[in-house]
Amino acid sequence: MKLNARQVDTAKPKDKPYKLADGGGLYLLVNPNGARYWRLKYRVSGKEKLLALGVYPDVTLADARAKRDQAKRGIAGGIDPNEAKREEKASREAQVNNTFHDIATEWHSSKLKKWSPGYASDIMEAFKKDVFPYIGKKPIAEIKPLELLNVLRRMEARGATEKAKKVRQRCGEVFRYAIVTGRAEYNPAPDLTSAMQGHESKHYPFLNAPELPAFFESLSRYSGSELVVLAARLLIITGLRTGELRGASWQEIDEQVAVWEIPAERMKMRRPHMVPLSLQALSIIARIREITGRYPLMFPGRNDPRKTMSEASINQVFKRIGYAGKVTGHGFRHTMSTILHEQGYNTAWIETQLAHIDKNSIRGTYNHAQYLDGRREMLQWYANYMDSLQHGENVIHGKFSLTR
Repeated sequence: MKLNARQVDTAKPKDKPYKLADGGGLYLLVNPNGARYWRLKYRVSGKEKLLALGVYPDVTLADARAKRDQAKRGIAGGIDPNEAKREEKASREAQVNNTFHDIATEWHSSKLKKWSPGYASDIMEAFKKDVFPYIGKKPIAEIKPLELLNVLRRMEARGATEKAKKVRQRCGEVFRYAIVTGRAEYNPAPDLTSAMQGHESKHYPFLNAPELPAFFESLSRYSGSELVVLAARLLIITGLRTGELRGASWQEIDEQVAVWEIPAERMKMRRPHMVPLSLQALSIIARIREITGRYPLMFPGRNDPRKTMSEASINQVFKRIGYAGKVTGHGFRHTMSTILHEQGYNTAWIETQLAHIDKNSIRGTYNHAQYLDGRREMLQWYANYMDSLQHGENVIHGKFSLTR
């Protein structure tokens, strides 16, 4: 005989648990403490099993019957309702635990062996600043294209269009990682390209030789961080990329033989790079050692010495001395290339110093020692020339043999 709502509501506890059957395997279990639970008894492959359907009165008699009927339809189709329930619970827990922050952090860790410390730090800083505060706590499988687009548009709104493009690409990699590890089914990042402003690539602003004396005068008057100014001066006379300079560790510097040896994992082209050090470079490095020599990094972060100096530090100095939009740290690579080519220095020496990819076979005809000796002479001349421009002195100009 089926139960009615009044029977369920007025069921009183007894000394021992007892059952009130409703039919079809459904019954109400009444415990001595007065708690009432809906249970369904069923068989799968000849084995009797029990399914919990909820607690009365949260689950009413009508609700319990609906759950019973749904479970029986699944059983008829070969689905064990207990197994289905466990899978659904695991799926819900996975969605809650597998947030964008969790997956992005896991993906980032999986890449650390392939990345330079500086590059890895830059990617995580971008996530922490521009992504995690908005979608970091949301299950990655539930993030909609518009939600990610709004994250990217915040960056575009402050003019960081190039960064927004890079962040979109990195987010896309995180979503792909989530898909192949079974925690997401869709990657919204590639579909957002047409909805973004886009970044028009342009040459980094740079200074020509006649503009350098005024620049050096302005730089010498800057009263901010001495370490950042020293970093800028070292950047100017070595031709390194800002990231390659900022990530330097003291173990890369050999002051005895005047060489800075940068490992492949820290270089953009993933090839080791040897930088001969001029007398001026050695002098700058000696002063930097007085400031940061107790740390592993030459240019530790202001707040955390385990991290590198901020990527914006050097360009911020240029901005504060009145050169915003006129020059960047990267622009001094162009300045070096222009001046050295005008002086007739061997193109292979220049391109090697700038760590560019070889573009023709002739550059492969120089052995390592010739490159290093030639670049040492070239960089010493260049450092002397920068000094002459800063102090208003004369320097010997001349055309040098292309084969020396």
